[in-house]
Amino acid sequence: MRTKKLVRLALLTAIALTIFIVEAQLPAPVPIPGVKLGLANIVTVFTVFAFGPGEGAAVLFCRVFLGAVFCGNFSTILYSGAGGLCAILITIGLRRVLTLRQLWAAGALGAMGHSVGQMAAAIAISRTPALIVYLPAMLACSIVTGVFTGLCAQFLLNRGDSLWKTIFR
Repeated sequence: MRTKKLVRLALLTAIALTIFIVEAQLPAPVPIPGVKLGLANIVTVFTVFAFGPGEGAAVLFCRVFLGAVFCGNFSTILYSGAGGLCAILITIGLRRVLTLRQLWAAGALGAMGHSVGQMAAAIAISRTPALIVYLPAMLACSIVTGVFTGLCAQFLLNRGDSLWKTIFR
């Protein structure tokens, strides 16, 4: 891996990790277990669309691992990993069909995929199928937060093109 690419991915991971850690200190927006704003996903969506699927996946999984290490709750790596895998696969698939003006849809669908993956992991780990009752509320929250994160990534890509070329090229 070229040094420039490695530094770019490290910088994006550090930004995503910082956002994740700050967000972990905020109170939950709704009283539903597992629901949070997911602001670090702005960086993931941005990276997938700006630099490619491999880079986006690398930033996501490094952030998930380091977030579990730094926040001291290593068991969350299973939930975040499962949700992140679903979300990144959806986002990468949407990269082929969406334009840079439609990233809000990638954010929403990726967030919904994250909720489904997270719920599947929770049911598998706890062996409690009744947890599925949380899924509709989680999906509703995912749509709202995902549209927001997608719009933020869309804004960064569409408005900051010359800035990104200066920093990352």
